[in-house]
Amino acid sequence: MRAIYIQSHGQPDSVVVGVQDAPEPGPGQVRVRVVAAAFNHVDLYMRESGKGITHELPLILGVDGAGHVETAGAGVERWQAGDRVVLYPSKVCGHCEFCRKGEQMLCLKCKVLGEHVDGAFAEYVVVDEDMLFTLPESIGFEAAAVLPTAYLTAWRMVMTQARVKPTETVLLHGIGGGVALASLQMVELAGGRAIVTSGQDDKLEKARIYGAAATVNYRDDEVVDAVMQFTGGRGVDVVIDNVGEATWGASLRSVRRGGRIVTCGATTGGFPAADLQRVFIRQIKIFGSTLGTHDEFRALIAAVAEGQLEPVIDRVYEFDAAPEALQNLDQAGQFGKLVLSVGSATH
Repeated sequence: MRAIYIQSHGQPDSVVVGVQDAPEPGPGQVRVRVVAAAFNHVDLYMRESGKGITHELPLILGVDGAGHVETAGAGVERWQAGDRVVLYPSKVCGHCEFCRKGEQMLCLKCKVLGEHVDGAFAEYVVVDEDMLFTLPESIGFEAAAVLPTAYLTAWRMVMTQARVKPTETVLLHGIGGGVALASLQMVELAGGRAIVTSGQDDKLEKARIYGAAATVNYRDDEVVDAVMQFTGGRGVDVVIDNVGEATWGASLRSVRRGGRIVTCGATTGGFPAADLQRVFIRQIKIFGSTLGTHDEFRALIAAVAEGQLEPVIDRVYEFDAAPEALQNLDQAGQFGKLVLSVGSATH
């Protein structure tokens, strides 16, 4: 089968578009014929080092994917050949205290596609049967492919962790990236108002089309000053921060007393100044967040199927252009998600 995999780290030829043997499903597993997959920053991290993530090389990249069930292993009764499915990114044990509570993303033994085990940048991927979710006919494969990481992460951040309420104001850093843009859409869905930042005016203009109430070019204006002007000196109710060190200080200074900050990423570094006095004096609530539960994924899929949300895709790349797509992702020029076309929906 065709596959996109890393054979080394940090080298010009680390990412290979080549051929590997198709995987065979074991008991309780399903082989999926992938139609579309999505690029994420973790693909860049795995390409460069993968430090701290247990894995073996070569490793097929790709956290997200959607396609058709091709064949099922022994004991699988839920899925039949041809079923339309979208992948939940994590293989979980189902038995630890967190799995029993339905908090699958906290599983003590989780293994993520494209990180710990082979992912979806291939014609076929084998996953446990409980990693598959029915894909309604109203959702295309390319749209489905962007849901498992960016949109599920945003859903949990906005809907579950922050619990954004109507009329609340939310600051979103780095609009244009998948999680930030998905968060903007979900703030709109929740009835909130969003202030978004970017260093590119064209992205800010597009963000207004998607409902941003205010925009800030951080290269021209001080983010905290702009936030305070918009909120009458009060500060925002919620900050969604998936950037890390570069924005953390502004996040702490932009949120109101008793407000909430939700963080899911540290692409600019993971060790900002804590500013603990501000945190405890102003009683700021800080939530960490990654992915989401199975129930949250079902709710997200339902919202998209019902037309409440429409995933934003910047560009779809053909299979052989994956290295180019990764380079473009690294340069942060996209507005929305970058998608990989793997196979035909009717093949």
